[in-house]
Amino acid sequence: MRLRPDTLALTAVLALLTAVGPLAIDMYLPSLPTLTAALEATPAEGQLTLSAFLVGFAAGQVIYGPLSDSRGRKPVLLASLALFTFGSALCALAPTIETLIVARFLQALGGAGPVVLARSIVRDLYSGARAARELSNMATILGLIPAIAPLIGGVLENAFNWRATFVLLTLVLGGEMIIVALALPETIRQRAPGGFSPGTVLRSYGVLLRHRGFVSYLGLTAIAFGGLFAYISTSSFILQSIYGLSEIAYGAAFAIGVIGYIGGTLAAGPLVRKRGLDGAIGVGAAAVACGGLLMLGLVLFGPRTPASVVVPMMFYMFGVGLVMPQSMASALQPFPERAGAASSLVGFAQMTFGAIVGVALGKTLALGQAGLLALPVAVSFFGVATLALFVGSAKARAAGAR
Repeated sequence: MRLRPDTLALTAVLALLTAVGPLAIDMYLPSLPTLTAALEATPAEGQLTLSAFLVGFAAGQVIYGPLSDSRGRKPVLLASLALFTFGSALCALAPTIETLIVARFLQALGGAGPVVLARSIVRDLYSGARAARELSNMATILGLIPAIAPLIGGVLENAFNWRATFVLLTLVLGGEMIIVALALPETIRQRAPGGFSPGTVLRSYGVLLRHRGFVSYLGLTAIAFGGLFAYISTSSFILQSIYGLSEIAYGAAFAIGVIGYIGGTLAAGPLVRKRGLDGAIGVGAAAVACGGLLMLGLVLFGPRTPASVVVPMMFYMFGVGLVMPQSMASALQPFPERAGAASSLVGFAQMTFGAIVGVALGKTLALGQAGLLALPVAVSFFGVATLALFVGSAKARAAGAR
């Protein structure tokens, strides 16, 4: 069986490919405090398993896009899935926190490929609003993964231990490799000129970075993701260690936020049809700003309960569900022959920024109750910054479109 464009089967497979990163992050979040203790590590060292993943994810994205522009999507995709599977197995066997940090880096280095290449395949097959709709449809399916992954991770933690999560990831990735090998066709139509070399990669990135519209959309995705990763990297410690939620209760709380993300992706279609891509991004930018400010206000002046963090994050993630898919589609639109490089560069900026945020906030986890303000301050800052960039980049985005 061959997967064909404009079918739910292809959309589902591409969504599952983009889900490998969130799956590898979200499924082990409920186990983060316990694996940190089991490996006799500090909370900051435990948080490094997240930041190392993002560093590997960012590094991989620099290579996979340009390489697939010249060599084809499918062979590069299969190689990256193989590396991801190997890294997941190594995580399951890690005897120390240092080994786990290195294994997470390798896992992410492979995991960057499916995410970059799935977006590139969308640009190979579709353009404009149709590409944005496909990315939103993928994001809707993708949104289910963060909703159920922490719950699965919590159940595995209670039934077995933290290693069970990485065993399951190894099996899932092996299944995805089989599907790609047997059913996914090669989609690239126009190979990048000049083949693959450091010089051609740098030239491709130079073309992209001179495009004012591309840089604006890249900034929007990176900054909005900064607030989201601030929550991802600290919420398990804050909601479990400080607010006292169990692993399964934490998974349920995380799923509440994901409901907002799914709502944003579902709202994207009608908004794009009515207001265009930038109109939908504007609504999302306003939502992330409101969600961040609401969290800061509730933590400062309201009762300090899990709801003070979880409910505002649902509004923030609603905005992320609008900002990121539409910004990605807008960034890729002008570059059909460099779709892989464009996807790589956006992903690299997004993940590098997230890793920096994660390391910075990881230092506040040792402060306990005194560090509770770090998360709402970060989320509100990135929410307002997303809205400010959207408003301030209007002329650059219009110039880029022309």
